[in-house]
Amino acid sequence: MYKIMIIEDEINIRCELKMILENALHEVFLVENFIEVTQAIININPDVVLLDVNLPNKSGLEICGELRKTSDIPVIFVTSRNTSMDELNCITLGGDDYISKPYNAPILLARLSSLLKRVKKSSKNNENILIYKEITLDLLTAKIKYKNEEIELSKNELKILYYLFTNKEQIVPRINLVEYLWDNEVFIDDNTLSVNITRIRNKLSSIGINDFIETKRGLGYKI
Repeated sequence: MYKIMIIEDEINIRCELKMILENALHEVFLVENFIEVTQAIININPDVVLLDVNLPNKSGLEICGELRKTSDIPVIFVTSRNTSMDELNCITLGGDDYISKPYNAPILLARLSSLLKRVKKSSKNNENILIYKEITLDLLTAKIKYKNEEIELSKNELKILYYLFTNKEQIVPRINLVEYLWDNEVFIDDNTLSVNITRIRNKLSSIGINDFIETKRGLGYKI
C-alpha cells in the first residue's frame, strides 16, 4: 500500500480518483484547500502526487515547480490539457508522468504502478545518498557535497547531519540529538553538542554553504 495524494479541484473527479485508488488498496489523501498546496504536499510526504494543472490560486505547473525546489516526490499530472505542448510543459517543469482526461482507470493504475516501481528501485539504489537544497550527504564516504566542493565529516558530524536530513523542515530538540549521539554515555556536557554543531557549520561554510543549520533558541536545530 502506498500513500497517494490527489490535488484536483473538481469534486466528482476527486472522489472518483479516491475510490479507484482505495479499491487498489492505496492510502489516499485529498487536498480541498488550495491556499498552501506545496506545503501540504511536504507535510504529508506522499509516495506519489496526482496533480491537476488548472487549479485555483496557483496552477499545478507552479506548484510542481515550487515542490521541485526542495523535494523529489513523484508527480503525475492528470489534466484535461492534452496537446503535445501541454505534455512537454508538464514533464519539463518537474512532472514524472502525464495522463490526459478523460482517463482510463486501468491505464491510470498501470502508469501509477510503473512509476512506483521505478521510485522504489531508485530509492533502494540511493538509500546511502541524502539530498536537500542541492546539498548531498554521502553516508558511505562520510562526506558533504555542494556543487563542485566536498568535505569529509567526523563520525559525530555525520550522525548529526543524518539526523537533521531525515527530519528536514522540522525542529529537532537538542535532547534528541544528544540521546541519538551519546545514548550509552553516563554524562555528556550539553556544550559538547554545541561544539559539534559549530564544527559542522564551519565545514559547511568552507564549501560555500551558509545558514543551512538554523538555531531555534530554546527549542533546537532545523534545516
